[in-house]
Amino acid sequence: MVLKGFWWKILCMALLSYTILAGFLGVVPRRFILNESIRNLYFHVPMWFGMIFLLLASSVASILYLKKGKNRHDRFASQAANTGIVFGILGLVTGMVWAKYTWGSYWSGDPKQNASAIGMLIYLAYFVLRGSLEDPQKKARISAVYNIFAFAMLIPLLFILPRLTDSLHPGNGGNPGFNSYDLDSNMRKVFYPAVVGWTLLGFWITDIRIRISKIEEALDYE
Repeated sequence: MVLKGFWWKILCMALLSYTILAGFLGVVPRRFILNESIRNLYFHVPMWFGMIFLLLASSVASILYLKKGKNRHDRFASQAANTGIVFGILGLVTGMVWAKYTWGSYWSGDPKQNASAIGMLIYLAYFVLRGSLEDPQKKARISAVYNIFAFAMLIPLLFILPRLTDSLHPGNGGNPGFNSYDLDSNMRKVFYPAVVGWTLLGFWITDIRIRISKIEEALDYE
């Protein structure tokens, strides 16, 4: 389930190094209110992209587990979801810092902020569910079903419901998206590599967590 080889890890390090250097030192458009805080676009938004890809991969692994019953699919599903939640929390925190300097407060009750928090709580319940079940097979089956529905609920929470009401977020509630008025050619050169880099980092962390879980499982059997 995890990328093979070492090339993608080198690519990840190169992209993130480029993102950090260009993100803090590169030229950005001077926009009213946003000012230098627009640089957070290279960190806040790509972390959300990374979260979505990780949670999507986790739900696919859960489907594969229900279909094939292999423990490696359940292991990947739980660890990818774990990493995805970390990225989601980082996305919330970076978003709150950005909101403080652009909207005036860390939390303004914006529909997308609220929906994001609800989505995180749904996935935190996934880990509570896993921790409450002792039988390995029962834990894997029930959590796989929950994981699939959790991702199905996350998509409308993040991408549909905020668009149906007033929102301070770009691209929601009638507001123009970044692509139409802020994301110039210089920012695109950093933003897209940032999305790939943060996503690869998420899968790298997941790979490490899977290896650790295998070691812990082997030690438990001794």
